[in-house]
Amino acid sequence: MLADPERAGLVAIADGGRETTYGELDRRAGLAGAALQALGLGPGDRVVWIGKNRTEFFELLLGAPRIGAVSAPLNTRLTESELRALVDDAGAGLVVLGPDFAGLREQLSPWRVLVVGEDYEAWRDAPAEPLPPSAPPGSTFDDPVLQLYTSGTTGLPKGVLLAHRQFSALLRAAGHWSIDTSSSALVAMPLFHIGGAGFGLVCLAAGARMVLVADIVPATLLDTMSTERVTNAFLVPAVLQMLVAVPGAAERDWSALRSIAYGASPITAGALRAVVETFRAPLFQVYGATETTGSITQLDPDDHDPEGPRAHLMRSAGRPYPWVDLVVVDPETGAELGPGEVGEVRIGSDQVTQGYWRRPEETAAALGPDGRFRTGDAGFLDEEGFLFLTDRIKDMIITGGENVYPIEVESVLSEHPDVADVAVIGVPDERWGETVKAVVVAREGATIDPEALLDWVRPLVAGFKRPRSVEIVAALPRNPSGKILKRELRAAHRPG
Repeated sequence: MLADPERAGLVAIADGGRETTYGELDRRAGLAGAALQALGLGPGDRVVWIGKNRTEFFELLLGAPRIGAVSAPLNTRLTESELRALVDDAGAGLVVLGPDFAGLREQLSPWRVLVVGEDYEAWRDAPAEPLPPSAPPGSTFDDPVLQLYTSGTTGLPKGVLLAHRQFSALLRAAGHWSIDTSSSALVAMPLFHIGGAGFGLVCLAAGARMVLVADIVPATLLDTMSTERVTNAFLVPAVLQMLVAVPGAAERDWSALRSIAYGASPITAGALRAVVETFRAPLFQVYGATETTGSITQLDPDDHDPEGPRAHLMRSAGRPYPWVDLVVVDPETGAELGPGEVGEVRIGSDQVTQGYWRRPEETAAALGPDGRFRTGDAGFLDEEGFLFLTDRIKDMIITGGENVYPIEVESVLSEHPDVADVAVIGVPDERWGETVKAVVVAREGATIDPEALLDWVRPLVAGFKRPRSVEIVAALPRNPSGKILKRELRAAHRPG
């Protein structure tokens, strides 16, 4: 991918005024691999990244596999205690901090830590020779190269293991998105998400010029897309809505745009219309998960027609890629269901993860005997093979492209002395898709001020997980076995 001599002089990454060619990226990745080896790291060791989107992340991501090591970027929106817990979970052999996170160095003192800047560059450039772009002897196609953390249902997020095999399958998507050596592709999603790291690798594999963005500031992002003549992008609907709301966005020259892929949450017909009118470019909706190395279905541009005879397809997640085996089954029996019958969506593909880091029981629960990933999403396939998602079997909340598992927030709220019972749900939000809402039962004799409870929880959970509203109720609805009926709580907050 990097060593192709025909690409050596092409720009691989444009990062805030810095440009790195494919040849230079290959050299730096080789040096990073040699420097990791000099630290005593080797096969299976974890290299943790805590930082914004920067070229150095890709140096490590592409250098670590040369010694069999694994990159593990962490969500920078987590609290310090949450980050420390994940560094420990990863068993980090090295932690690399972006400049904006240098303040974490002292809190992470039990581990080896480097900060991007002079000390990182001196460490990376110390080896006399870079390692070649090949895996060490004894390596296999199924050795993990990236460990992405996804929120867990029992508290601590799970490390999803993604190997050479998974990324090799994902790279086929480049052709579907019109990405090639003439592309200038925007990578604005965080690199700790598959939508950032995965899309970035697709761009590099295609020989594209990656335009790497560290912060999403709508007006600035539009300027970048315009001045860099961006041809391809992957963005979540919440970001697209922010962009089209910037005054004058539709008056700019977007003739370079070939495609905008979006995912992580559906887009409304009104928002879609605004995006089409603003950018005048083909749109692709994609559906997937961290466990499927990102996109496994696609709704093509021709199916994005909210006013046409097939407008119902706007509620669809599209059709599976040719190399993806997607089925809808009865979640109790595993029997495949016919068109129109709602069941659990399960995925078979080389894109499916081999499992979770040090979580054998959760791996077994997620991957059936047939190797298919149990998404926890409910939906159905129509006669043409289009997938329609109807609900989530799991209670995961998707807010602005971030996944929030209610149990994480419920566990924190339940520690409040005046809280007797609590359920956390997602409620519709025009800007973010969903926001987090806490439905709380007060202890006998106690009175809870919703605003005071929000203030109490603020320092205890990451910003995107925090409830935006609190409702005090006398009791939570439960079934005979005592399980909270969250579908009833959600139904009370759905429009209409």
